[in-house]
Amino acid sequence: MTKRTHGAHAVVTGAGSGIGRAIAAELVRRGSRVVCADIDLEAAEETAKTLENAVAIACDVSEVDEVADLANQARSWFGREPDLVVNNAGIGAGGKLVGESPLSDWQRTLGVNLWGVIHGCHTFVPAMRAAKAGGVINVASAAGFTAAPRMAAYNVSKAGVVSLSETLAAELSGTGVAVTVLCPTFVRTNIFGGELIEDGARGLAQRVSDVVGFSPERVAKTTLDAHDRGRLYVVPQPDAQLLWHAKRFVPVPYTRIAGLLGRFLPAEKEK
Repeated sequence: MTKRTHGAHAVVTGAGSGIGRAIAAELVRRGSRVVCADIDLEAAEETAKTLENAVAIACDVSEVDEVADLANQARSWFGREPDLVVNNAGIGAGGKLVGESPLSDWQRTLGVNLWGVIHGCHTFVPAMRAAKAGGVINVASAAGFTAAPRMAAYNVSKAGVVSLSETLAAELSGTGVAVTVLCPTFVRTNIFGGELIEDGARGLAQRVSDVVGFSPERVAKTTLDAHDRGRLYVVPQPDAQLLWHAKRFVPVPYTRIAGLLGRFLPAEKEK
């Protein structure tokens, strides 16, 4: 097993909370140096100050110039190219039907969740490819393959991350650079507090997460261990694995059942 996550020079986006903070902490425990990037600099600093060998940098991943600046600052701090990038930054969105969700919600969701990952791969992968070493971990979601109703923008953004990761893994096959994509269901983070999630959907998702959600620390360790083993997909929870197989083996019944269940999801209240 190649221990890419041990003693790495890692950049983690969205490291101010949740899975990103947990991954940064687990990397430091493995002897890595970590750049903790987040659009909220104060949150990134809160993560970094609790860790050894970590620094905080502000970055809005939806802006490619900011990701390029992040890479430059990381190189300066490491004194070398990063050899592990975790494209984790993301926002939640949901609660409205296609055609009702404002295009601005689509643009913001895709800008962070998909374009943020594209920007990270575009910026950091060429140096790894040239060095024939390194690793990329992209954080998607089970939403990328479950396609639940009233979550179109979020689903599309995460499906794009899965497809990008699969493509990148094919392109980097045999180069010494590993690619892993994380597809969890419920994780106990603050993502359900996002402004693009309708109140009814937010409350339901938070309640479910509180009951069955995995801790971000558990997901972080599982993901990093899987990356060291060279695994492309990480589907950490039993419900995610069940949905993964159902979607592939019985796609038509799966879609019909998802549609029926979707009619019972809390809709946006009339203003």
